[in-house]
Amino acid sequence: MATNEPAKEPTTEEVIQRLKESRPPASDRFTYLTIIDKSMSPEILPALHEILEDVELTSDIGWDLVEMLIHVPGSESCLETIARLGNPREVILKVLQVMESVTGEGENGSVGNKYFITLCGMLGILYKRLQVKTPSRFLHTTLDTVYRSYDPTSAESTAAIISLMQSISAQKRPPLPSRQSSTLLETAVHTSDETKSAPDPEADNSDKPGADEPEIMSHLLRCFITCVIEAFVNSNSLEWAARTLEYTYPERIVPGRKTMMQAFNEVDELKAKDALVGQLAAVAGDLDFAKMSFPELREILQAPIVRDPLAIDFDPANIDDIKISGGGLLCLIAYWVFAGDVFDADQPRPEMHMFPDHQQLLKHYIGDDPQSEILNNPGTIESLVVLAIWLDGQKKLAPGGAADASAKDNYMPYHHLITLVSVFHPNIRVRNAATVIAGAVLHSDPDEDDRLAILEDLLENCMFASLQACAVTWLREEVISARKAGSKGRFSSPDCFESVQYTLFPDLTYLNEADIDTMLDFWAEGSPFHLQAANFALFLFGKDYKDLAPAGMAAAIEHRYVQPLLQAAKSLAQAVDKGEVEKPEDHKNTVMELGILKDTLERVPLQ
Repeated sequence: MATNEPAKEPTTEEVIQRLKESRPPASDRFTYLTIIDKSMSPEILPALHEILEDVELTSDIGWDLVEMLIHVPGSESCLETIARLGNPREVILKVLQVMESVTGEGENGSVGNKYFITLCGMLGILYKRLQVKTPSRFLHTTLDTVYRSYDPTSAESTAAIISLMQSISAQKRPPLPSRQSSTLLETAVHTSDETKSAPDPEADNSDKPGADEPEIMSHLLRCFITCVIEAFVNSNSLEWAARTLEYTYPERIVPGRKTMMQAFNEVDELKAKDALVGQLAAVAGDLDFAKMSFPELREILQAPIVRDPLAIDFDPANIDDIKISGGGLLCLIAYWVFAGDVFDADQPRPEMHMFPDHQQLLKHYIGDDPQSEILNNPGTIESLVVLAIWLDGQKKLAPGGAADASAKDNYMPYHHLITLVSVFHPNIRVRNAATVIAGAVLHSDPDEDDRLAILEDLLENCMFASLQACAVTWLREEVISARKAGSKGRFSSPDCFESVQYTLFPDLTYLNEADIDTMLDFWAEGSPFHLQAANFALFLFGKDYKDLAPAGMAAAIEHRYVQPLLQAAKSLAQAVDKGEVEKPEDHKNTVMELGILKDTLERVPLQ
């Protein structure tokens, strides 16, 4: 009598037995691959690993198994065996195909990063075995795919790239520091015993690389490492500018506040970032960047910017069409000076000056769309700020000093470029560092008329209140410096304020008739400037400097600036307190700032 009972699922032992019994020549390769595919589970992996130790079998079918295995937890040892024993040409191409298809999978890409690390480990083994006439063709395709699949926010993926680079370039380096990230390279496929790898089954004497292959491959690796460095620096907050500033100007450190140098010394995650970028720089050093003269480096830095140089078609005869990443090289040079100073590391120092070298780089990398370039490449732009701090600290203004011909007419254009960073950079500490450098460059201009012209231009034409506030601070510093030096120049005379008083203390009488919404918009747009201008009025009309105020200036600015602003501050503060206006986003700060402004204006001795 027939029964309708479902067929029993085979046990793991039965599945494994079938795998062993069906091995070619008992079945053909296609049938056997189908059997493996239908049998695939974590439980069969130890047996499959044993089966794959058959060199002939794995050389024949290994490349077909990569895509099946990559999704199976615990498959790394099988994939490592395929990398050691499979046909390297076929397996490399399959690994790259799978890498493109699986990276980015999973929440936040964490699953894709795990696959990426495993596949990079396979490539490291495969390239040691590959024996072809033009290995650069395989290398170009590999580096292009790895770069496009790379997640630079992942410490583990970055470590996997470092390991791959060391395998390909045959450089032996000490391992990455222990935890710094607890999972660094933990899941990577790797083998240190090359005697367990099979020779390339397709190799023969005619497959020896051509004489020009080593240089072509070195060029590709240089392009790749600079691309990776730029991606890593742009995707991770390394705080090079803040730390270089703390090192160069320790007197600017606020007592009691934790410094960035302390944070990177104490926090494991931050220490891991330093370790990784140090390893990337070491790989670049192995590729001879450190041996280049500054003119050689400058030629690369100032070449037209190419964001994805490896993406172009590969032609060994025109290898120079594939460009080294100028932005990545800029980040590498910034690391040299940062690590050389902050870590006292033995790093090269570029033979460059603020004028004309740094100015040319600023202009080149900020480009015609400053806001977009700065926001999209924050690490590259921060590297420019790091170099500026270093050059200022080293007093490398121009080859012939402050009055050098390369500097003479360039202070204002340079100042304009560096202040764009202080406005648009997404990191407040980089903005602060750029502002410090802008002030240092302004004050180093030997021509007093130039310095005043820069300040007037900022006060009159700049649309950013934060930058106008800086201009007020710099003006105050110029006045104090001139007084200390006993100068008889522009900043020691009422003539200075004849020209700037109308932009420094603009006519605000229209606020007397303005409604609350108009006042709120006015304050939201201009509060940093007006707080600084009020402080400057208190400074200028105090007992030490009131002789610099032109006759009649006190009464004029009281009428057109101080009284309207004071009344607006009082009205706004009352309206916010009473809930008569929708609370500003930063309500507490607004109330506090209005209180400070009111207190400052009431203390200005205009009578």
